[in-house]
Amino acid sequence: MDLLNKIKENARKHEMRIVLPEGTEIRTLKAADQIIEEKLAKIILLGSVETINKTALENNLKNIEKATIIDPKNHDKKEAYIDLLVELRKSKGLSREEAVKLVENPLYLATLMIKAGDADGEVAGADNATGDVLRPAFQIVKTLPGISVVSGAFIMILKNKDFGENGLIMFADCAVHPNPTAKELAEIAVATGHTTRAIAGFEPKIAMLSFSTLGSGKHEMVDKVVEATKIAKEMAPDMMIEGELQSDTAIVPEIGQKKAPGSKIAGNANVLIFPTMESGNIAYKLVQRIADAEAVGPILQGMAAPINDLSRGCSVSDIVNLVAITANQAAGMKK
Repeated sequence: MDLLNKIKENARKHEMRIVLPEGTEIRTLKAADQIIEEKLAKIILLGSVETINKTALENNLKNIEKATIIDPKNHDKKEAYIDLLVELRKSKGLSREEAVKLVENPLYLATLMIKAGDADGEVAGADNATGDVLRPAFQIVKTLPGISVVSGAFIMILKNKDFGENGLIMFADCAVHPNPTAKELAEIAVATGHTTRAIAGFEPKIAMLSFSTLGSGKHEMVDKVVEATKIAKEMAPDMMIEGELQSDTAIVPEIGQKKAPGSKIAGNANVLIFPTMESGNIAYKLVQRIADAEAVGPILQGMAAPINDLSRGCSVSDIVNLVAITANQAAGMKK
């Protein structure tokens, strides 16, 4: 059984409630129909009930009738969510009039449902920019205790099984934090290690990437990775973490043995931590297109509840896969 099938099989066991705020978007509706058919999650769609049902009928999406459909402008819990938002944002001076408008925004309503315990996770981004998806998440759901940074990891599924963990490699951060500090980079590394264990199901071998290998180059960007490696090891002494390493040193055994002799990670890394989001984003897109790899994610890490952001160029299968992953995250957080 391949990784995605394992993730889906685990999702079926837990029946998590996943809210899709872009409920009238056609790819989202097609994905919801498939998710319900495969019993991967209980789906909550936000949007005009009339529009959703009309689109479902026109596209022969017969399972949509089994979803919970909520119109953000007219539903039974609207006043309760307005009260909740006013309470959560009172220190920021949010007025009730402002809260009324925000609660009618599906992206805000989705996070309020999670905060209130009416949903277990959220997937959005097919029709909205990352910033618009994450803003209400940061304001309402917030980060896990002790975590200061949210990051985005991708599971890269390669056709060449010689790399990573039988062709699986985790990339982070590719989606959220443009230029993390050493401490933030360490948090990203440790969070990705936990994601690897929970979602990918293998023991992480974490390489902290740079253009230098163990002191071969001198620069403040190298210093950041060296410091981040030290902090990450202190944060998670049970994880295998090494840096700084060049990318080929991290994943090619013969180069790893030559440049970092005796290392348990060099040449065998299955988790790659990039020094900036810029480098991580460029890398995952190049690997996806040039190596014809499947990129599953981004999987957001560090939030107090699983809220995941799609690329606006996503496919129906991308949405289905990310919902299954979000269901796994939600189940893990409830344990």
